[in-house]
Amino acid sequence: MTPEIPAVVVADVDDALLAEAFVLDVREPDEWARGHIENAVHIPLGQLQERVGEVPLGQKVLCVCAVGGRSSMATQFLASQGRDAINLDGGMTAWEGAGRPVSLD
Repeated sequence: MTPEIPAVVVADVDDALLAEAFVLDVREPDEWARGHIENAVHIPLGQLQERVGEVPLGQKVLCVCAVGGRSSMATQFLASQGRDAINLDGGMTAWEGAGRPVSLD
């Protein structure tokens, strides 16, 4: 049986979590360019294994994708690598749907 993947819904993502977490966006470059959470770091899921060293140890990692599938895989992988990772359930679709701010930088 697969262990449950830690997740958080958009409504529970507050300023404190955003301030403490390393926000990791695992979407493709074209998706990232259409908007992302401010101060997020972009590492597409396909590059995460080779770039895992860029994800800090000892800091909560909030994984984000479009709807939560790829970020769920990223969360599971990062947890296996000793990271304190949590998935954003619903991803950027839920984030934008809730009227949360989107950065285009």
